[in-house]
Amino acid sequence: MAGKPGTTPTTYSPSPTTQKTRKPIFNKDDVDWVRPDGRGFHQCRPAFFRTGAVNAASGSAYAEFGNTKVIVSVFGPRESKKAMMYSDIGRLNCSVSYTTFATLVRGQGSEHKDFSSMLHKSLEGAIILETFPKTTVDVFALVLESGGSDLPVVISCASLALADAGILMHDLVASVSLSCLGKNLVIDPILEEESYQDGGLLITCMPSRYEVTQLTVTGEWSTPKINEVSLSTGIIAYFYPHLEELCCIREWNELHDFV
Repeated sequence: MAGKPGTTPTTYSPSPTTQKTRKPIFNKDDVDWVRPDGRGFHQCRPAFFRTGAVNAASGSAYAEFGNTKVIVSVFGPRESKKAMMYSDIGRLNCSVSYTTFATLVRGQGSEHKDFSSMLHKSLEGAIILETFPKTTVDVFALVLESGGSDLPVVISCASLALADAGILMHDLVASVSLSCLGKNLVIDPILEEESYQDGGLLITCMPSRYEVTQLTVTGEWSTPKINEVSLSTGIIAYFYPHLEELCCIREWNELHDFV
């Protein structure tokens, strides 16, 4: 699944969404508001992916979703620095950090402290750990700019970086988040929408295997809104083939834009 040596890094950039005239962020009882960036409720932000972003790493990837910018580096498999008994499976280490200029508040917010463990949970089930016993694969994710839905972008980008490093996986991992805003459910929320949300949901899965690797629900969710969660899997199924193509699984075929 790794890129061919000496090959120019592949990029993918879908056509941008058409901006609409926007209104201010909604009032609590408003059911007819427009999203701050003009997207439809069930529409993702314009995205850009590139593999091979860090030459010194075993594999790497860069991703943008709107104003959210992330870079992920993968090192290994390599001998673990920590003494440990022989194991038939390898070890996965994950770290998520923020640059000092990624957010308006300096440093990493308290709500981001669990991102490293959540990234680990999302990826561990997809990696074939038996292929590198007694060694470690280290995944380092750095959020360059926080624009909302940071963790789903980190997870999807990390999956690309693992593939670029040649790490054997059952499937690529794709992730998306949803916010419950009043009576509306929105896909891929930006920071402003996350600050208003009544509830949030993160789902990570291996699309071709129909397996969920991570599901996190926060806040208040009504039964009708829970029933709409299937929208998230539809969004993942929508952009997954393009992640797959970018990872060179299809022998570096020419990329195609999708709208």
